[in-house]
Amino acid sequence: MRVPVSWLTEYTDLPEGTTGRELAEKLIGLGLEVETVDRVGADITGPIVVGRVLDVEELTGFKKPIRYCRVDVGTANGSGEPQNIVCGARNFSEGDLVVAALPGAELPGGFAISARKTYGKVSEGMICSASELNLWEDHTGIIVLPAGGAEPGDDAYGLLGLREDVLDIAVTPDRGYALSIRGVAREAATAYGTPFRDPADVQAAGAPGKGYPASVADPAICSRYVLHGVTGFDPEAPTPMWMKHRLALAGVRSISLAVDVTNYVMLEVGQPLHAWDRATLSGPIEVRLARSGEKLETLDHVTRALDPDDILITDESGPINLAGVMGGATTEIGLSSTDVLVEAAHFAETHIARASRRHQLSSESSRRFERGVDSALQPAAATRAVRLLAELGGGTIDEGYTHIADEAAVEPRPIVIAADRPDRVAGVAYGRGRVVAALERVGCTVEQEAGGEAELRVTPPTWRPDLTDPNDLAEEVIRIEGYDGIPSIPPRAPAGRGLTPSQRLRRSVGRRLAATGFAEVLSYPFMGERDLDGLQIDAEDHRRSALRLSNPLSEDEPLLRTTLLPGMLKTLVRNVGRGFHDVALYEIGLVYSPRPGAPERAPMLAVDRGPAPDEQESLARALPEQPRRVGAVLAGDREPATWQRSGSPTTWADAVEAARETARSANAELIVRAARYAPWHPGRCAALYVRVEGEERLVGHAGELHPRAVAAYGLPERTCAMEVDLDTVEAAGGPASAPAVSGYPVALQDVALVVGDGVPAAEIEEALRTGAGELLEDVRLFDVYTGEQVGEGRRSLAYTLRFRAPDRTLAAEEIAQAREAAVAAAAERTGAVLRG
Repeated sequence: MRVPVSWLTEYTDLPEGTTGRELAEKLIGLGLEVETVDRVGADITGPIVVGRVLDVEELTGFKKPIRYCRVDVGTANGSGEPQNIVCGARNFSEGDLVVAALPGAELPGGFAISARKTYGKVSEGMICSASELNLWEDHTGIIVLPAGGAEPGDDAYGLLGLREDVLDIAVTPDRGYALSIRGVAREAATAYGTPFRDPADVQAAGAPGKGYPASVADPAICSRYVLHGVTGFDPEAPTPMWMKHRLALAGVRSISLAVDVTNYVMLEVGQPLHAWDRATLSGPIEVRLARSGEKLETLDHVTRALDPDDILITDESGPINLAGVMGGATTEIGLSSTDVLVEAAHFAETHIARASRRHQLSSESSRRFERGVDSALQPAAATRAVRLLAELGGGTIDEGYTHIADEAAVEPRPIVIAADRPDRVAGVAYGRGRVVAALERVGCTVEQEAGGEAELRVTPPTWRPDLTDPNDLAEEVIRIEGYDGIPSIPPRAPAGRGLTPSQRLRRSVGRRLAATGFAEVLSYPFMGERDLDGLQIDAEDHRRSALRLSNPLSEDEPLLRTTLLPGMLKTLVRNVGRGFHDVALYEIGLVYSPRPGAPERAPMLAVDRGPAPDEQESLARALPEQPRRVGAVLAGDREPATWQRSGSPTTWADAVEAARETARSANAELIVRAARYAPWHPGRCAALYVRVEGEERLVGHAGELHPRAVAAYGLPERTCAMEVDLDTVEAAGGPASAPAVSGYPVALQDVALVVGDGVPAAEIEEALRTGAGELLEDVRLFDVYTGEQVGEGRRSLAYTLRFRAPDRTLAAEEIAQAREAAVAAAAERTGAVLRG
């Protein structure tokens, strides 16, 4: 909501000299989100004055009509002599008052005004249009001022409002009243303690019940409905400059007087209005819900299929308005409309919000209705509109108006609140008197509850439909008293408490991966079927069984993720597209798997009480399993190239090593075996296992992605990834302990074992560790050989075995015995043969 400060000051008196920024600080202190303060006209400088056109000479011989004018600017030019100005506009005559920019002035865009020769004449300034001064959008000609309002030489800055502070306020869903000058002026009056003059404090014109015939099918969809009309309206009457300027400052384009008046009143008091050409209406109006199969062509000339949840305004011809959202094309106000009918209504907020989203139509009206408008405002808003139409368009106000209301539905409901509730919420002793005073400042009626002084009976004002429970009232007291009055008291952590083991593990994993070059990302926990298709996941894969959201943020991602990979791969693509070709990302997050036998839809619980035991049980069955995963994706060079060395490209081994780092954080040992699993390349995929209570459990996979998955996501070639179940890794781990450091020498032994191509190196390493016994300190694979010397279909794996005892220097016999035992275990488990 854009709020011109000059418009605001019509309804409350700000202290003299108050700037827009000072006002913004006050409003921010009350909880309004003032995003910016725009200094409109700050780029206009120099003499901009009122001038009277004395003579007009028509210049000929040019491609377009040119006029050479003598303009009286009083003494503003220092000489008192008329200015000679060349102008191409045709919408003014001799004797008209215009706006003249004299030499030395500068207009928006850095356009400097000087005396210069053009069209064979010397032009000593410029006669200005509204567009050239950034007042409003107008390409019909220059500004012609009304007679009697100013004299030649008068300063035009104040007359036209060329300099203006405009507040740009981001209105939150619970502050619908702030989508109006009226609402913001009331907040400003509260902030400065000044009187508030309500623009809606007007007496209705005419008698109720004698207006255009109308009916409301259900008060639940429209609790108040008002129609008021004007006859004999001049459709060609111009919108006055002051109204055009205010609309432009508020960000609304001027269209015609009838439309401008409805927009002006909406901005002023916050009540959306709609104006019809009464001649296009057919019979009585009815407010009702749409029927199946009905359609409506809206003002944007789109024919829309209506939903039974849509509120419609209809006549005998059918739907004429999508209520609260947009009018219909058949009853649109035009340049021949002489009889105008104005509608003001209080529609159900939820219906309007759903209709706006369903039809993808967000209008100024729907924004206000879905946040809640003043339920008592409709007669005053309609009266304000018809009076402006009659005053500015020369019409006659109808003697009567239509007013349909369900008073029980629109009457605010009292709220009982403990007098010390705000004190307990804020931790500040306000006291009963300050609580009552604060609530009355926001328009509430406060009475003592029958139970005694400990409780208050508070009736919110009609313009605050967001005040529905004691917590809302406590918040009002706190913001009126000032959030800066709440002391900052750091909480004290109870002794003996800290991070849980799981939290410590997550931090440890994050530190390890970050230390090895990975950057953490946080992805939305949503995905779509296309994401799983891109990963080449089969229809029978358990990852296809995903929970569907009833209200997804995007129709392309309606599912809760069952794997971390889609979000991470999209992030990787985004980074590569922005020029970062060497990328290593990791994420720690939850995935969601439906429980066996879970209901298709989660139950909707009541909000006015706690869930019953059977409801808790039903909810527990509907909640998915939520294991925590660690994922990583890599592309490009793991070590970038420098002048000293060539780059080291990312390989499947880097993804496996990221999984190993995750397991090391939990003090668990990872077992790696070759596997085939989408979306990894079948020849470069590793299955990852850990031992939990002596049993091997699959915890994830790592390796290079399949080329088809790479192509589907638009990834760099040979992108690698890993995903590991952190909960299972944690269960396999144990408390970390510092390694024992022996002061005795190490003994190194090399063994080369010949095995078949299909025997995993990890399995041989495990056999060597088991056979060597406690004296073995480490095993490292340092060479792999294939060739004629070992035979076809076989390969030689060479390992270095490190032996050391904690309490003695090992004898040669002990070392040899341990080496032989290790080789024997490898031979027994894998069929390995010691290479000669």
